[in-house]
Amino acid sequence: MNTDIENLFKDKVIGHPAGLFVIFFTEMWERFSFYGMKILLVLFLTAPYLSDNPGWEWSRENALALIGTYSSLLYLTPIVGGWLADKITGYKWAVIIGCFVMMLGHAFMVFETTWSLYVGLALLIIGTGFFKPNMTSMISEMYKGKESKKDGAYTIYYMGVNAGAFFGMMLCGYLASNLGWSYGFGLAGIFMLGGLIQFWLAKDLFGQIGEKPSKIHEVELPQNINEESPKEHSRDDDNEKLNPFTMVDKVLIILSALGGLLYLFNDPLSKIENINLLPFSIGDMEGSNVTIIASLFMFLFLIISRISRYSKIVRDRIIAVAIFGIFTVFFFAAFEQSLGSMTLFARDYTDRILTGSSGMIFKVIDTILTIVPLAIITWVLFMLFKKTYKKIAASNIVLGLTFVFLWIVVFYKVFNEFSKDTTEVDPTWFGILNSFFIITLAPLFSKWWESKYNPSVAMKYGIGLILLGLGFGILVFGTLAIPQGATTASVSMVFLILAYLFHTMGELCISPVGLSYLSKLVPGRMIGFMFGIWYLAIAIGNKAAGSMGGMIDKITAEYSLSTFFLIFTLVPAGVGVLSMVLNPVLKKLMHGVR
Repeated sequence: MNTDIENLFKDKVIGHPAGLFVIFFTEMWERFSFYGMKILLVLFLTAPYLSDNPGWEWSRENALALIGTYSSLLYLTPIVGGWLADKITGYKWAVIIGCFVMMLGHAFMVFETTWSLYVGLALLIIGTGFFKPNMTSMISEMYKGKESKKDGAYTIYYMGVNAGAFFGMMLCGYLASNLGWSYGFGLAGIFMLGGLIQFWLAKDLFGQIGEKPSKIHEVELPQNINEESPKEHSRDDDNEKLNPFTMVDKVLIILSALGGLLYLFNDPLSKIENINLLPFSIGDMEGSNVTIIASLFMFLFLIISRISRYSKIVRDRIIAVAIFGIFTVFFFAAFEQSLGSMTLFARDYTDRILTGSSGMIFKVIDTILTIVPLAIITWVLFMLFKKTYKKIAASNIVLGLTFVFLWIVVFYKVFNEFSKDTTEVDPTWFGILNSFFIITLAPLFSKWWESKYNPSVAMKYGIGLILLGLGFGILVFGTLAIPQGATTASVSMVFLILAYLFHTMGELCISPVGLSYLSKLVPGRMIGFMFGIWYLAIAIGNKAAGSMGGMIDKITAEYSLSTFFLIFTLVPAGVGVLSMVLNPVLKKLMHGVR
């Protein structure tokens, strides 16, 4: 294995092995297709039948119920996909399987029929389960023994994530709005196919890296870096060995998982197809609500009973992780409105028509935002080709062709935009702001975390949640003049742009923090289980985002649109203040981990 790692580091691009950039471009195309499709979904499902670009005219509640379940499952299947890669397929083949299944999913989405929609979403969920956890696992394996360069590798990787999301939402959204939904869904599928072929043809570059499952599970993230002493660490390990999963634990896991899955599937099915998987009630409580509440109680009992069996230090640290997990649920329940209710707000309540000088200024800025990043990434592609054209020529040719096609789509967009007298900003355009702000602001936040003013994890959570609430507060202010029950309006784009800015700053405070602190706080033998719990927290947040976002029509009709956004202002900000208040308690529970 060491030989394969050394061989990879012989051909370097910007100081990193060429294999990292194969992963970079594969991830870029996957995120291109994923975000390009996802931002279209809510618009397609809710678009009127009788329009220039007819959709299915679903209610917002039904559309967001489906999207909430879809988004939630995207964070649950990677738990299974990571386990399968560890035990059976290896990381490399898991990535290839995931790419292929997702490519099929995008292909089904093109047909715009009910059955193809459900099949397509199911395939995307399964494919993501194989793909999502194993790209980072390959990077970890590539950098064994070279940990000092790993932070830089992950930075480059996440630039690929954001670049893909940026171009996917921009270009899939543009084609869908101007040519038709099938063109947007189809473009997502084309680049997913390109990513699959490119990685498949380059797989031999990695040698045995990611090829075979490890016999011993190794956690690459740093952990227990602040243990009090080797003796204490030994006591914790001994205690863990005395805490296997009991039969009761396993039964609770199965029952709570089954109840949660039944709720996830029953919510959209009962609303959209009138198929109720839980046709019973207890008193005034419907079967669906009874099931999810019972599942949550069983799950909480499982967690509490397991935590109670550990030594005090380990127990306290896991309690701290659990509290941060609850904060994470609240964060994602609000943050994930970006591809739900906020996208609907961009379409139905935002003034997107620009004329005269303002229209020309937008065209110029939008062109610069598109061309400059694409030119930089194309230069990286050229550097990769120079280093590897003999080893993976076929892969580079495919990658080059995908970039040629990407440039054609970009020039088509730019040419059409400048040929119009009036500029209408696509509702999907606002989705790119998150990726743009991450790329521009991440270096500033990184310097903050490295300075002497680096706040504690509880303070970071508090700041992030308050910034998230402030972003929605801007939308509250912008929508005050919209009357009760209004289904359309013309609010200035400035409010939505500022909201995305504050949301991104909140994300930069929280997203990089959660898994990092989990890896430090949780004992090594329990880290796989706790990573699963963490993804479960994000999944619950995503489902809550769909359910809460689906209330937009009801709240707007009974109160106002500003009241709807006020909920997302007060709740995250309140939880953020709570996190700050609990800072001393959480520090004590963490027992010296910083």
